[in-house]
Amino acid sequence: MSKENQVTGSNPEKNENEIAGRDTVGLTQKQIIVKRFVKHKAAMGSLFGLIFIFIFVFTATGLQIGNSQNPTTVPGWWKYKITDIDPEGAIAASCNGGVTGCPTLDIVPSFFDGDGIKIGEHPFGTDIIGTDYFALVVRGAQQSILVMLIVGFLGIVLGTTIGAIAGFYGGLVDAVLMRITDMFLVTPTIIIGSVIGFRFGNFGVIPLALLLGFFAWMGLARFVRTEFLTLREREFVDAARVAGASDRRIIFKHILPNAMGIIIVSGTLLASGAILAESALSYLGFGVKPPDVSLGLLISQYQDSFSISPWLFWWPGTLIVSIALFVNFIGDGLRDAFDPRQRRHISFKDRRNAKELNGKRD
Repeated sequence: MSKENQVTGSNPEKNENEIAGRDTVGLTQKQIIVKRFVKHKAAMGSLFGLIFIFIFVFTATGLQIGNSQNPTTVPGWWKYKITDIDPEGAIAASCNGGVTGCPTLDIVPSFFDGDGIKIGEHPFGTDIIGTDYFALVVRGAQQSILVMLIVGFLGIVLGTTIGAIAGFYGGLVDAVLMRITDMFLVTPTIIIGSVIGFRFGNFGVIPLALLLGFFAWMGLARFVRTEFLTLREREFVDAARVAGASDRRIIFKHILPNAMGIIIVSGTLLASGAILAESALSYLGFGVKPPDVSLGLLISQYQDSFSISPWLFWWPGTLIVSIALFVNFIGDGLRDAFDPRQRRHISFKDRRNAKELNGKRD
């Protein structure tokens, strides 16, 4: 075996990476990012799951924007609203020794339990007064998702802007912006959220989400600042300056794309944390106020009924956890796709091809 083959054969990981990278040869950067994201199975599954939840909850009972005094509504396909009461239907769907309002949804085939697959009048059951719980859960999911999107968007925009300016210019600009960031960081988030929810919860979920978003950018700003401090010293930034590029072009065309990995990961964590924070505030009574609902408020309202009507916790709890997990998995896939320094995943097929290549060279 020649010296070249000995070197190549002694480093099978190099061959594995070469084979894994062949499918991106000749592609543009955008095409490579899309291809890497599509190959991330957990991220793609989470993306489809999140899209399904979005479409399902926003088309079921329609969309209502604003508070209860001045609502703007778009009708949906589900026949019940959160204000409709059906006490007779609740009594008809009794179970567990006479407990009313049980879910009518059944996904078990008839040869297992005899009832067969059915949806029924109230698939998620009803509350103690006969309100359709499917309508309540869907409406609560709408509110929580709106909070997640608004808080995540504002947090990413503010955090990236402040962190990028502080990290790129440094000096006095960096010192002033970071001291402002530190001032926000030392204030407990739960206290800020409680005050905002107490004062503005009655105005609807959008004003509440906007105000929460203005206090959600600090952690991301520090991460972006650290990344910009490192990237601004790289050779490609010096080359751009020598070529006469403006500061704006250097930030947006050269540094920011290389910092997208940390921005995306932090942004998705921020978005998933926002839905958990809204649920916690509503559970404590400082978030969305009745007669409107959110997922956290549903859990809070029916906490005394857990022992006799556990389905009042199954549905909102499952949605909260599912949405948060989906967002985190999507962020993980985007991070792997955007970050060129991320070590590529070597599949079993790539390892097998590398071994075959080594065997032929031997």
